[in-house]
Amino acid sequence: MGLLTQIQYPSDLRKLQVEQLPEVCQELREDIVQELSVNPGHLASSLGVVELTVALHYVFDTPEDRIVWDVGHQAYGHKILTGRREQFCTNRKLGGIRPFPSPEESEYDTFVCGHASNSISAALGMAVAARSEQKKHHVVAVIGDGAMSGGLAFEGLNNVSSTPNDMLIILNDNNMSIDRAVGGMQEYLLSLSTNETYNALRFKASRWLHKYGLMSDERRKGLIRLSNAIKSAISHQQNMFEGMDIRYFGPFDGHNIKELVRILRQLKQMKGPKLLHLHTQKGHGYAPAEKDVTVWHAPGMFDAETGERLVKDNSNKPPRFQDVFGETLLELARQNQRIVGVTPAMPTGCSMNIMMKEMPERTFDVGIAEGHAVTFSGGMAKDGLQPFCNIYSAFAQRAYDNIIHDVALLNLNVVLCLDRAGLVGEDGPTHHGVFDMAALRAVPNLTIASPMDECELRRLMFTAQLPDKGPFVIRYPRGRGSVVDWRCPFEEIPVGKGRQLRDGSDVAVVTIGPIGVQAAEAIDELGALASKVAHYDLRFLKPLDEEMLHEVGKKFKKIITIEDGVRKGGMGTAVMEWMSDHGYHPAIQRLGIPDHFVEHGTVEELRRIVGIDKESIKNAISQQLTAKNEEI
Repeated sequence: MGLLTQIQYPSDLRKLQVEQLPEVCQELREDIVQELSVNPGHLASSLGVVELTVALHYVFDTPEDRIVWDVGHQAYGHKILTGRREQFCTNRKLGGIRPFPSPEESEYDTFVCGHASNSISAALGMAVAARSEQKKHHVVAVIGDGAMSGGLAFEGLNNVSSTPNDMLIILNDNNMSIDRAVGGMQEYLLSLSTNETYNALRFKASRWLHKYGLMSDERRKGLIRLSNAIKSAISHQQNMFEGMDIRYFGPFDGHNIKELVRILRQLKQMKGPKLLHLHTQKGHGYAPAEKDVTVWHAPGMFDAETGERLVKDNSNKPPRFQDVFGETLLELARQNQRIVGVTPAMPTGCSMNIMMKEMPERTFDVGIAEGHAVTFSGGMAKDGLQPFCNIYSAFAQRAYDNIIHDVALLNLNVVLCLDRAGLVGEDGPTHHGVFDMAALRAVPNLTIASPMDECELRRLMFTAQLPDKGPFVIRYPRGRGSVVDWRCPFEEIPVGKGRQLRDGSDVAVVTIGPIGVQAAEAIDELGALASKVAHYDLRFLKPLDEEMLHEVGKKFKKIITIEDGVRKGGMGTAVMEWMSDHGYHPAIQRLGIPDHFVEHGTVEELRRIVGIDKESIKNAISQQLTAKNEEI
């Protein structure tokens, strides 16, 4: 690490000669591989933008100039070059540096970017702010990993073309998100071509026009239109970006560091919006990652020298909830010809790839487009199909209007499976799926359920695809459940029907979802006091099991609700409202996620911090058993 050890901040990088930059890139790539081999994270995406990262910080005066990253798992190299090399070993660990860029962590991190497709809009806002305050700094948006398929990216492009600005958009085109990128936009990018001689002439012409003051906004637009017309005539191809009055350059090799520096230096001085199209390879420079980019997107621990992944033996452990979903979906699809699967760029992440392999014509990866995924599902349901639309809970936030307007309003038979619900761990606050219950329970026509274990997930999926169930939401967490022998028979669960898991005399514990397993273990460990604790698995947040709640309200003066979601507006709030509406006045203690964003760490660490781990639950129950009958 000869050169990298000399670079604490980008100002140190800019002291080097251009000829030294390939060595910097090699050392930076090796550093990322070595660190992630023992501290797992997102590997392949950051390897693919090493040259771009170095070139950006070499050419632009960061942090004064703004670099806005899109899909933040590309930014590990950026973190290392911006004062965090020594701390990078703490990446994604409790109390360590954050998994994605955050302005709260570093002035070099200009915007939050845990979710895709927001860079163009955010960068345009910064460019407009700079212009209005007559500041001279440059603004660059780096969008890639399939994020150009997101609707927000197109909304941003539309505004870029009509709002005076000098921003640069860099399209990091690697033909991937986590899985292979799909859709018309990706096909367009693959076929997009340009003439290198034409680009060189245009560079020279633009610089000459700037020199003689002939590039006012109106003249610039007129010249761009003339340029576009000439180029279209020569290449017999209309460029979408230039059709929006955004000057297009490329595609260029995103791994040629010297060429990147030359191009960026030229584009830096140009007025008006510009788009630089780069072809990169996800996982570039590390052979194992180049061969299987989906696996090496986030490979876990591995041997950096051999590329051997250190996979744990999980043969005797319960399966991951996502795999139970994938296997069960395929079983149901074999029985029900109306079932189709929809996912926004996550077929492997949610295990819909299991059905995709056997029934490719009945599974749809729509790209990074959650809102479209929901409305597309609604359209299929309207005309008789039974879609299972699987979206990570945190990403489903971007489809809230579509859920209400395009599914719930028409009471359509769409099964919305929210994977990664609850605390997800090391990916932190942008990825915790803790808001879905509070956000969705106010929406009419929705059925909202959460299974306590894998068998319950299978039964809920079976129930949801039965005729006339309407829009049906099933939320379940990241990781493994609690049942090894999970292939139980399919059985219908009556909608809105919970279950009593154990009886007790003094305190009622009401849970929803897999957090109920933690509660059950906590109660078991109370010893003789366990007989005083009743445990109810609510199963359904909507509709509530009113018969069961009447039983609880009549029998108990103390209730503890436990959920892996936000306390405000969640399941505990629903129980509290119901008790008040029906004339019951028990003391209710709500355990859940507090009213602040939870940082990153392991799920176990975070549950302990917010008070929903087994020990916290046990302590809460013990305190209630010994406390006086007073409202909490």
